[in-house]
Amino acid sequence: MLASHEWLKAFVPHALGPTEVGRLVSAHVATLDSQEALRADLAPFVVGRVVESQKIPDTKLSANKVDDGSGELLDVVCGAPNVTVGARYPFARTGTTMPGGQLTIERRKIRGFTSDGMLCSSRELGLGAEHDGILELYTDAAPGTPLLDVLPAGDVRFEFDVLANRPDLLSQRGLARELALLTGVPMQTPPELQRVPTMPPAVHGARQAGAGDVSVRIEDPDGCPRYCAAVIRGVRVGPSPAWLADRLAGVGARSINNVVDATNYALHGLGQPMHAFDLAALAGATIVVRRAKPGEPITTLDGHARTLDHDTLVIADGERPQAIAGVMGGRDSEVTEATTDVLLEVAYFDPRRVRVGRKRAGVSSDASYRYERGVDRAATLDLLAAGCALVVAAAGGTVEAVLDVGEPVGALAPVRLRQSRLDRVIGVPVPAADVEQLLGGIGFVLTPDAAATDGLAWTVQPPAWRHDVEGEVDLIEDVARLIGFDALPDELRPFRPGTVPDHPLVTATRRVREALVADGLLEARPLPFVRGDDATHPRVANPLADDAPHLRTRALDSLAERAEYNLTRMQGDVRLFEIGSVFAPRPGEALPAETLVAAAVVMGHRRPPHFTEPKPPVFDAWDAKALGERMARAAYPDAAVALVPASDAAGDVLWQVRAADRTVGTVRRLALDAPVWAAPAFGVEVTLGPVDSAHVAAPGANVWPATVAAQAGVPDAQHVRVRPLPTTPAVEFDLALVVPDAVPAAEVERVLRAYGGDTLERVAVFDEFRGAGVPAGARSLAWRVVLRDPARTLRDKEVAGRRQKLLQALERELGVRPRAEG
Repeated sequence: MLASHEWLKAFVPHALGPTEVGRLVSAHVATLDSQEALRADLAPFVVGRVVESQKIPDTKLSANKVDDGSGELLDVVCGAPNVTVGARYPFARTGTTMPGGQLTIERRKIRGFTSDGMLCSSRELGLGAEHDGILELYTDAAPGTPLLDVLPAGDVRFEFDVLANRPDLLSQRGLARELALLTGVPMQTPPELQRVPTMPPAVHGARQAGAGDVSVRIEDPDGCPRYCAAVIRGVRVGPSPAWLADRLAGVGARSINNVVDATNYALHGLGQPMHAFDLAALAGATIVVRRAKPGEPITTLDGHARTLDHDTLVIADGERPQAIAGVMGGRDSEVTEATTDVLLEVAYFDPRRVRVGRKRAGVSSDASYRYERGVDRAATLDLLAAGCALVVAAAGGTVEAVLDVGEPVGALAPVRLRQSRLDRVIGVPVPAADVEQLLGGIGFVLTPDAAATDGLAWTVQPPAWRHDVEGEVDLIEDVARLIGFDALPDELRPFRPGTVPDHPLVTATRRVREALVADGLLEARPLPFVRGDDATHPRVANPLADDAPHLRTRALDSLAERAEYNLTRMQGDVRLFEIGSVFAPRPGEALPAETLVAAAVVMGHRRPPHFTEPKPPVFDAWDAKALGERMARAAYPDAAVALVPASDAAGDVLWQVRAADRTVGTVRRLALDAPVWAAPAFGVEVTLGPVDSAHVAAPGANVWPATVAAQAGVPDAQHVRVRPLPTTPAVEFDLALVVPDAVPAAEVERVLRAYGGDTLERVAVFDEFRGAGVPAGARSLAWRVVLRDPARTLRDKEVAGRRQKLLQALERELGVRPRAEG
């Protein structure tokens, strides 16, 4: 979402600089991705003060001494008549490129005088048309101060990461609403929206309305509950006025013409997509909101001819479609310089139908992006008045008729908010007055619940633009972010919101995780999407990637991909596990069955090489069987666990894992896309329990939905550290050292680590020798040192230098020398 600092100030006239605004919004509303000064070309210019000035005889020029803050007065020749000693002006030093990139200031001779820089006019800086004199700066700033610090020039563009659940922030007004609360400065109406034209009374109709020769009819009320239109006659289409073009430029939008720009102002400024039709191009001066006829053609504004289907909602005239509703208008009715009368559309379209139309047409737009996420559902007619004001202000004309067809969309459902619940989730008490001030400041209406028996509570009515607020926790999140997450306590507190024990799946998960971590396995958390096929795997309606559109039926499929990823990076020792969900189709049901499982993959060496065992054995099927037994005992501690050989000896399954006389998992051999040097891979998968149905528990056990533990705020005691696999090669070398018996090997390792530097990755002893060539009272220890830089390949000279430094440190601190010198 692109935002303009100057446009935001038009809604909220604060005194903050762009950097402060960006930080404030990022801390409380939406993350700031980038900030760009639109007049960055003025960054090289500084404040220059004229110290001396004298006229050059027989010319209009003057020779001046200019202080630019460098500590040395510069000679500058200037042709402007208004050079005054002591005044400050924009100054371009030698080497500065002027705006437009056509001229670079150079040191040169003019009429026998040296000119080492340039005093600039507003026209030369692109700040205005005045060119008769240089631009005087009315400031006390010291010479050398950047010009942009004393002369705010141009706008600053922000890019905020607005998430899909906050479409109300996809406009300048939506961001300004939050900014007004954070700064304490009330919102105001920008000057360009204050000149409201004379609006005739609206003509209402449940499904159809007309005024004069213009009519609007809704044939698909499910796709378009409400359609408002205004007829504006006598417009003069042409270039936009500067205020309108500047507003759009601030958010990176291209100026087209004054009428179209007015609708784009409404989209970017108010969050409401609007469309202007050339009224003369609408057959029968009629608007019909309907489903498209199969195979019906339309040429959209981008020039592409498209064929529509019956699921696409269109805006048609008396003969043919003129727009894909909520997505893009048609070329046949676009506003051109010949247009004199327009029909301005402001509607509320069903987000799902807009999404269907956008996907079927294969085109996306700023309008569809907003409609699909939801626009202000209650302000359609008011926004039409704002759109008319913009069109009339930019292109003239008179509003002749206003049509309002359909029914206003109902208010959002109220939400109950409890003070006790809010304080418990946030972790600190929040005064009731603060809650009312924070939520009320962004449009919520709070009514105290006089009948509440559980302490102070409110009935909260969300504003029409906050579709995301459905439950109490949504309101709590708003209070927390407006307070500021940085202001909330970040220490872990010994607090539990109740005495209800954990769900059996939660405790089983904890036991299995602890057992696998104790065995040296690392936890992976891959996404549950696979290639699959529609016959055996549930398909995702809106997949993240085309090559993985299905939900997995085995967690081992995901771990096998992770193992192959390691193998491609020369990592053959794999010990991975995951605790996650698998899915199975349920014929006749909307959603698949979801089951929580624990899965593990092992391959490669059982344990790291050691000098007592340079080549440790690799994992085999019996290791996998033992691992499966430990996993089953952790998951089912009170049940009898057994591993039964698989009946299909030719298959990949080696054993079936049974607990309480039922099969709960398998131990299998994994077929990987592996290089020839890779060891065999084995996998274990154990079912922990169903997620979408009641847990089968012993009589008298506590049973409740799986979501209760999460809602109760039970903390996850696991701290996950994620580290990417290295992409640069390691360098290994060995040190054979003569170490006195009185010196422990741990001391040698301490010195090696202390002087190994930032590139030291690993150090390990791999051999001990006593005998010929080793003096009495000492032994030979061999150490393997591994160096690696995460960003580049180490040079031989660096490695040799590090080796020498280690040897010097060992001799200096421990009297340990290389064996060759012993």
